[in-house]
Amino acid sequence: MLNTVILMGRLTADPELRTTNTNLSVLSFSVAVDRSYQSQGQERQTDFINCVAWRQNADFISKYFRKGQMIAIEGAIQTRSYEDKSGNKRTAFEVIVNRASFCGSKSETGAAPADRYPAPAVSPASFQNNAADDFSGVDAAEDDLPF
Repeated sequence: MLNTVILMGRLTADPELRTTNTNLSVLSFSVAVDRSYQSQGQERQTDFINCVAWRQNADFISKYFRKGQMIAIEGAIQTRSYEDKSGNKRTAFEVIVNRASFCGSKSETGAAPADRYPAPAVSPASFQNNAADDFSGVDAAEDDLPF
């Protein structure tokens, strides 16, 4: 089974960090995500996706993101049932955030300290591979290629 969601959109409001009775950080927020298609003669549609971040993810988002900023989110969809004030049964759908990332320009996102969130270290040697060795057994004529 697989339940993975990746979103990129803009925060609809400034995030407000809260804590639970057990002192866990939690953050509920909404992301406006434009649809990738547009009907001819109509404006592009936008979906508003409810998200919840916990612990370090909640702290990170509340510290570095503000209303209108672009954010990339990776997480999972969760559903929960509840009764509204009128006693009607309702179902809520929300994304539980596993990871959040910057995706706008530096001027838009503000400058996060580079040493706090360093890029993964990759040595140039890891990209050095001998193409002749990788394809030594392939003898394809140009006419055999599918493109």
